[in-house]
Amino acid sequence: MNELVIISGKGGTGKTSVTASFAALAERPVICDCDVDAADLHLVLAPKIIEEHEFLSGHEAVIRQDDCIGCRICQDVCRFDAVKTKQAGNGNILFSIDPVSCEGCGVCVHFCPEKAIDFPERMCGKWFISETRCGPMVHARLGVAAENSGKLVSTVRREARQLAEDHNHNLVIVDGPPGIGCPVIASLTGASQVLVVTEPTVSGEHDLERVLSLTRHFQIPAAVCVNKWDINPEMTEKIEVKASASGAKIAGRIRYDSAVTRAQIEQKAVVEIQAVCAEDITRIWNDLNLQES
Repeated sequence: MNELVIISGKGGTGKTSVTASFAALAERPVICDCDVDAADLHLVLAPKIIEEHEFLSGHEAVIRQDDCIGCRICQDVCRFDAVKTKQAGNGNILFSIDPVSCEGCGVCVHFCPEKAIDFPERMCGKWFISETRCGPMVHARLGVAAENSGKLVSTVRREARQLAEDHNHNLVIVDGPPGIGCPVIASLTGASQVLVVTEPTVSGEHDLERVLSLTRHFQIPAAVCVNKWDINPEMTEKIEVKASASGAKIAGRIRYDSAVTRAQIEQKAVVEIQAVCAEDITRIWNDLNLQES
């Protein structure tokens, strides 16, 4: 089973547009959106949700008001200012835990003399298995102010692989997160190949260097394509030279095309409409040679 992960050094390079086009060009792949912090592949592929699952990770403290004696020990030991107080109608002071501020360290649970603080698992988001016109899709939504996005990425990716194995799909296409942080590492380790989408700017050049150092560290074959290359041909040349020197394959170039915006409005991949840059994306896809056998 091949697994292609499409990443970028920064947001806004066109990574998701390329992913959606590859999903349309491939023959019934399993599609996986690992950009759980800001998922947007569903805006183009319009998935129909078949399964919905809660994502539990870490813990959060919850004070039982009936058992709390108001000793303030939890407030004294909390280093995240998560213990809040308010005055009840009878004049008593009520203590509670702010779930956004709580880091789930458990120190208040440990020191509470009345054992009046519960410590349940935290519901950090949801993950889904859906059907799209291009094939099955696994995606997720991280909760507001929730953490552990790297663990959610691992969950989504694991389920996509399992889905591919169970239904004999030979290709998984992953829309990875931007940057080089924990979610990116979780999305690309063990992948068959990585495609880095960059743009011909100074920040694009710098961020590409960081991403390629990451793929070299994990010894994953990397290819690079420059999106909107024609807005700065000189920078494109410079980026491709540096990428080649870093051991990456140059997959191709994608020209600037305002039809990309029209495709997004119509909830379609670029290759599904009349777009000049669709030829470039198709050429890159064929060059990667990841068609299902």
